[in-house]
Amino acid sequence: MNRFAQLLRARGSKPPVGTWIVSASPLVAEAVGEAGFDWGVLDMEHAPLDLMPLVHLLQAVGNTKMVPVVRVPSNDAVTVKRVLDAGADTLLFPFVQNADEAACAVAATRYPPEGVRGLSAMGRASRFGSQPDYYRTANRTIGVVVQLETPQAIAQLELIAAVPGVDALFVAPGDLSGALGHPGELTHPAVMALMADAAQRAREIGRPIGTVGSTPDVVTRYRAAGYDYVAVASDLALLMRGAMAAVQALRQGDSAAHVHTLAEGTRTATGA
Repeated sequence: MNRFAQLLRARGSKPPVGTWIVSASPLVAEAVGEAGFDWGVLDMEHAPLDLMPLVHLLQAVGNTKMVPVVRVPSNDAVTVKRVLDAGADTLLFPFVQNADEAACAVAATRYPPEGVRGLSAMGRASRFGSQPDYYRTANRTIGVVVQLETPQAIAQLELIAAVPGVDALFVAPGDLSGALGHPGELTHPAVMALMADAAQRAREIGRPIGTVGSTPDVVTRYRAAGYDYVAVASDLALLMRGAMAAVQALRQGDSAAHVHTLAEGTRTATGA
């Protein structure tokens, strides 16, 4: 079975927690994997990540317990083939709008006769040809997650989820907020209402649905709305928050020390 699908099945009452890897750095990806996240998205859509760096990230994350999910840059069979050959086993497809597009995504991940994936004798996925039964088993071990980013896509949720081979759904609140006319307002009432509707409908058909939030507080609200797996921020966002908080704390400390020094000087001058 696919590792990400196993993670979702074992979720119980606590949704698996993940994050986004947008730094394209193997070292950072490995460190994030050691931080305790259950899963992480290696992003090829909005991050400067190409094929060979992706291999390095997969190798780095492979040293941790974090399950990697690779977001491909588009629903393109050639790109999907290369990413799978590189060793990815769970793919996140952006901007899937309908069942036909979901079916194309699944087909790109499957060897014939179930799909259109081309065969490669020496890919990293088959352990460079040392796994002789790879072609016969791969179709059962590849995971497909489709990303719903617009009201139009969410309106098609049941049809998209019914496509054979779609393992899970994912709602992108950032893109959804833009499509609804509230860009960047991830907890706007209109965004939250549509996200809650999507979660309820996914639950009714028994299909896992996930999302990502900018902060733990936002993610907590999404979990309360019924999301089965969640991600918080990204490696760079977490790094920037920590860095900025440290700088701000030190600068505030400098200001406090300066005020204290001035106060001491005033008391000395007045004899107080």
